[in-house]
Amino acid sequence: MSTFKTDIEIAQETQMLHISEIAKTAGVDPKYLEQYGNYKAKVDYNILNETEKREGKLVLVTAINPTPAGEGKTTTTVGLADGMKKLGKNVLVALREPSLGPVFGVKGGAAGGGYAQVVPMEDINLHFTGDFHAIGAANNLLAAMLDNHIYQGNKLNIDPRRITWRRCVDMNDRQLRFVTDGLGGRVNGVPREDGYDITVASEIMAVLCLASDITDLKSRLARLVVGYTYDEKPVTAGDLNAAGAMAALLKDALKPNLVQTLEHTPAFVHGGPFANIAHGCNSVTATKIAMRLSDYTITEAGFGADLGAEKFLDIKCRMAGLKPSAVVIVATIRALKYNGGVAKADLGQENLEALEKGMPNLLKHVSNITNVYKLPCVVAINRFPLDTEAELKLVEDKCRELGVNVALSEVWAKGGEGGIALAEEVIRLCEQPNDFTFAYELDATIEEKIEAIVTKIYGGKDVAFTPNAQKQIQQLTALGYDKMPICMAKTQYSLTDDPTKLGAPKDFTVTVRNVKVSAGAGFLVALTGEIMTMPGLPKVPAAERIDVDATGKISGLF
Repeated sequence: MSTFKTDIEIAQETQMLHISEIAKTAGVDPKYLEQYGNYKAKVDYNILNETEKREGKLVLVTAINPTPAGEGKTTTTVGLADGMKKLGKNVLVALREPSLGPVFGVKGGAAGGGYAQVVPMEDINLHFTGDFHAIGAANNLLAAMLDNHIYQGNKLNIDPRRITWRRCVDMNDRQLRFVTDGLGGRVNGVPREDGYDITVASEIMAVLCLASDITDLKSRLARLVVGYTYDEKPVTAGDLNAAGAMAALLKDALKPNLVQTLEHTPAFVHGGPFANIAHGCNSVTATKIAMRLSDYTITEAGFGADLGAEKFLDIKCRMAGLKPSAVVIVATIRALKYNGGVAKADLGQENLEALEKGMPNLLKHVSNITNVYKLPCVVAINRFPLDTEAELKLVEDKCRELGVNVALSEVWAKGGEGGIALAEEVIRLCEQPNDFTFAYELDATIEEKIEAIVTKIYGGKDVAFTPNAQKQIQQLTALGYDKMPICMAKTQYSLTDDPTKLGAPKDFTVTVRNVKVSAGAGFLVALTGEIMTMPGLPKVPAAERIDVDATGKISGLF
């Protein structure tokens, strides 16, 4: 019988420090702190304008293409920071907030795991400080004002067939992907085809994460394109006079949330776009505050490096003027075996042949970071309980053979102590000069930018644009939206747009079926393959295991 404690049991046994103590450690003056109970608080973003300028090193934690269960990027991020703290470094963490979709679905939460977690993990995974609810409310207010405008006479001449703004809910609910609404006669609205996205896929999530302050937030909200007129001109939230009310709903959500790791390292947890359908990074505000207050900021970007890291580097760093000092690529024995063709159910069994077969996936991501983006990089082998010594040795030996920096990370089992070797390597890499560069330049055409990502980052040979995508690209170029960065919406399980093609395929073509503008966020979204902006629940959702007792104690949450 297993003696392992669950993540929630470990978290609940931890004696947290009062959030005012954590703020003091982080160097946050009490006047910027807005407490939400004893263990979480918001930090006023005005701290950036009123504190002495100092920018610490920025370290990105990313990963190889994952298994459906995820590979422990957040766990590694937290454990790395705790390891640095044990080495006497002034370090802060900057993470994304979990979406309720994965929490109740298959992947689990986003508060880390084992002895490398941020706490209070139940609060962080369930509602937290209400940021996602505020984003959902702002999103749906805009949808309501848009439909009301059409119902009340449609002064802006909006074509109901060309509305692009969808409602959202923070839940995996496939039933809502495509709906018909406005039924029930004239007084109940104008009938039209519609649909829902998950809240993390809302453009407002991206806007919140990329906005620098309330003024920038309002101008981004005003630029949101909600649809097109009968003569094909874009209609914005500004045209509907909605930006002010939306900003009022988001004014507190714009402030980063401060919590702590199990070892009391300060951690900002703010914003949460998915990396397969959005840009997959925490807020610029949280990252910049962390860099202002610490010598090292450890942050993560979603899914594999082909998604999260690419968008972190090509979108977030470009927009916010950030320059990373080093990148950590998380690899697990099970994900390497998965990329080597082993079925999910058999990942716990030793299989050196499959492990070696999956190695090219890791090496492709390493090559992208070092050769495309010109950044120093270390592979962190995130140890799981069923990994064998022979498997761990094989990966380490293969990496060293090829001159790839590698460190074993045992933070899940040992916390910061298990992250010291990784921390030492990251500190060393941060001192190396780098020539950080982007994968493409903004003045290239939309097609050229997408082709650069597919050929340089994914390793493909070509991009196929459907007739629909070609028409959209022509329209977006004519409207002046062609000089924006690209946010690729793609499966997280493969470097291609086909989730069954694992490892490091070559000579493949990626099909782009839809290109749309996210004018508020400031990027173009290219949808590939069968990617959905509203996920569904699995056959046995994690929600079936979650419960709460009479004292309010939650169980079953990982």
